[in-house]
Amino acid sequence: MQFLVEAVVLSMFGGIVGILGGLGLALLASSTMNIPFMLDWKIVIIAFAFSAAVGILFGFFHTRRAARLNPIEALRHE
Repeated sequence: MQFLVEAVVLSMFGGIVGILGGLGLALLASSTMNIPFMLDWKIVIIAFAFSAAVGILFGFFHTRRAARLNPIEALRHE
């Protein structure tokens, strides 16, 4: 469960940082090229949902793999 929570938090944080970075670069580019900046919230929500879904999906696979390990063997190889 800890791995899954970590994956969700990291994917949400990464999604927020990515969206803010993308919006910042788009705003900079639009002001540089004298093009009006139009924000579409649907695209922002889709990008965030995709980021969260990828993080949850791969976090789940990582969690499932870690749960199957023998703790003694896992610590021995770390």
